[in-house]
Amino acid sequence: MPHLRISEAAGLLGVSDDTVRRMVDSGRLSGGSDDSGRRTVDGAELAAVAQELAHPAEVGTIGAASARNRMRGIVTAITTDRVMAKVEMQCGPYRIVSLLSTESVEELGLTIGSVAVASVKSTHVVVEVPA
Repeated sequence: MPHLRISEAAGLLGVSDDTVRRMVDSGRLSGGSDDSGRRTVDGAELAAVAQELAHPAEVGTIGAASARNRMRGIVTAITTDRVMAKVEMQCGPYRIVSLLSTESVEELGLTIGSVAVASVKSTHVVVEVPA
């Protein structure tokens, strides 16, 4: 079972180190220490807490859709030519870049500062672990 340092756990949850320490002190997370004496938390418990704390931004209803990963954000850049466009969005801490037709950008009325929803549908996802 992996154990993560308090600071790493805080970064993954998007909260302060003190918040994670309070979670340990209150018993919400099991605490321990590594070989260097630094406080740690159980990785599996942290994953459960991360899921509990995940509150996706309300993206509104669009009817039926097969894409499950929908992120509300703001358009930060648009680069277009006659045929294609690159649209960059900031969705919380995530930068999303999408290539779509220039016609679609115009039809959607996308401009820098527009609020939009990025829907991700992928049959190929790469999962990496830190070195």
